[in-house]
Amino acid sequence: MTMSHPQSYEILLVPGFTGEGDDDAEPGGPIRSATVSATGETGASGYPRYAGEGIVADIDPATHAVEALLVDGAELAYGLSARVGEKNAETGADA
Repeated sequence: MTMSHPQSYEILLVPGFTGEGDDDAEPGGPIRSATVSATGETGASGYPRYAGEGIVADIDPATHAVEALLVDGAELAYGLSARVGEKNAETGADA
């Protein structure tokens, strides 16, 4: 059976800007990364669930937006944000 969504993603946890400042500013480099794989389940958000390396995420396959996220069983700490990069299933490299 072929799934219509990617089988894995790389999740990058990056510090975000929480105070006033330049809206166009980019967040800093990742402080943690993990490869998450499809579980075959649908999360409470209604999107496919991915898990791995202490991270559980519901990801919208159309936009690659993280719709729900747990890090080591807890919600993401204030001031951090999550970014995703699709992983190539054949090579494990970023697509």
